[in-house]
Parts: sequence; C-alpha cells; structure tokens
Amino acid sequence: MLKKLLLHTRRSIRIITLILLSILIIIGLVILFYRPTYKVYINGEQVGYTENKSKLQSKINDYIENGDSENVAYVQIDSLPEYEMCLLKKGETANDDEIFEKVKSQGTPYYRYYAILENQEEKMYVSNFTEAETVVNSLKEKESNNIDNITIAEKYDTELKDFISTEEAVAKLYVEKPKPVEVKVASTSSSSSGYVNTATTISGGKASLGISLIRPVSGVITSRFAASSRIRSSAHTGLDIATSTGTPIKAAASGTVSFSGTKGSYGKLVVINHTNGVQTYYGHCSKLYVSAGQKVSQGETIAAVGSTGNSTGPHLHLEIRINGVAYNPQNYLY
Repeated sequence: MLKKLLLHTRRSIRIITLILLSILIIIGLVILFYRPTYKVYINGEQVGYTENKSKLQSKINDYIENGDSENVAYVQIDSLPEYEMCLLKKGETANDDEIFEKVKSQGTPYYRYYAILENQEEKMYVSNFTEAETVVNSLKEKESNNIDNITIAEKYDTELKDFISTEEAVAKLYVEKPKPVEVKVASTSSSSSGYVNTATTISGGKASLGISLIRPVSGVITSRFAASSRIRSSAHTGLDIATSTGTPIKAAASGTVSFSGTKGSYGKLVVINHTNGVQTYYGHCSKLYVSAGQKVSQGETIAAVGSTGNSTGPHLHLEIRINGVAYNPQNYLY
C-alpha cells in the first residue's frame, strides 16, 4: 500500500513538473514574441495601442485643463479614451502621438480673455488681466470723466476676439472732464476812451481785409447793407441779423476793444480794432461783456443780442469798416 502511494506521488510530481515546465516555456515564448500593452478605444472604435496608459492619459488631462496655445483656458472633450489590456507582437509599435492627435481633433478649445466695459457694454478686449488693469489705472491717472463706469470682465468663448493694445484702449476710452464754464459778467461801463466813427461813409466795393472773419451770430438777415428805411435818416452802414434776445455775440476776429458802452442810435455798442485798419461794430446789444482796452480772441463772447438804441426788435447790427469807411459785411460773411 505504501509502495503504491509513493509511486502515485512520484507520478503526480512528474506531471506537475511537466505542467510547470510547459507553462514556463509558454511564458518564455510569449515574452519572446509579445509584450503587454493596452488597446485604446474612442467612441468604441479602436484607434491604436499604448504601452503606458497613465502617461498618455496624463498628457490628455493636461491638454484638457490648459490647452496647447496662448489664451486657451480649457478644452472640452466629449469622449475620453478607454483602455483594454492585451498582448502586442514585438515589431508592432504603440502610437501614442496619433492617439493624442485623434483626441485633440475631437476637442473644442475655450479661450480666456478680458473685456473692458463702459456702462456694462463691452467696448474692447485684451488678452490678460494685467493689460486690462493697466488700461483702468491709466484712465484713473488721466482722471477720465467716465472712469466710474469702466469695469473689467473675464470672458470665455470658442472664438478668440480681436485684441487691442493698452495704449490704443486708453486713447479710445478716455473722456476729458468738461472744463469750467466761464461766466461772463456784464460790463457796467457806459462810455469808453477813444474815438468812435459813426459817419455814414460807405463803399460798394470789396476791399481786402487781410484777416479771416467768423459769423458773430446765426440768424435771419432783416436789413441789408446800404438799404434805406423809415427808421433811419441815411443809408444803412451795416447788416442786421435777427435772433433772440440774450444770444451770445462772438468776436468775428481777434483784436483790441476800442469802445464798449452806449452810443446814440447804436444803443449798447462794442467796437473791436483789428489789423490793417479793420474794425468791426456790434450794435443794439442787451449786455456788454468786455471793456475798452481789453484784448479778445476770435470766437470769444463779447456781448449779448438785444434791441437797444434805434431798434424795432432784437438783432445784431454788424459793421465792417476799413479806415473808417463802411463796407458790405456780406462781401465777407453770411
């Protein structure tokens, strides 16, 4: 009985030994001709092999979180790879790069940028927060009138906006604060030094002034140069432009005030001396804002329209004289 047991044991050991030896041979052959790897699937379709799925997946995860170009915030990928352990014949290679490109082709990149808003309306875009902050700080330093309405918003989109430089953004957004309005005070002077020529000497020609003029007021011409009227005893030496009382009268050209006060039928009158013997007269004013001897600039407010003196309604009586001779203002204005 013992003999039979020993014999059976020996046979079992031999069989087990043969089995183990066969397994080792098979393993050796597999190692010789195959290597362990992973099949990779996307949407159920096999796209290749990878020997290191952790490394490949880490590369894909980094791409999803950061993208691969400037301003990409993240990439949305709907289908991630799936892996299956397998044996790959030696001589056949893994294709991690191709798999990665396949994943990228299915991704949608989202870009991060910064919008600069005025009154909650997007005005322009810059690539990063530092640039946006620089624009806002520059507007603060310049005391832009709209700085309280300027804000920054972080934005994400599948399309990248056109960016603008910080210098150009500041130039486009800057709004200058309104300058204090100078309030003119009416002159209390009723006379002036200097001689005022009120002669009715007129010329129908057109002489060169040597200076450029602007319209003192806008309005309707109610009486033209050299016209006769029942309210005057001689030909009209100027041009009447009707407009509302109080309308600002501006200097037609720069010069020096030679008279500011009341003068007979002219009512309240301002006379300005220019170069080349040229003078401009502004009559029937309601208020005078300049004094004799004062220098004025072209376009500066010198008086207000009225109906003082020999007048039937609010208007400006404008004269242009050269060496005392009155010329038709319509040769130069209106």
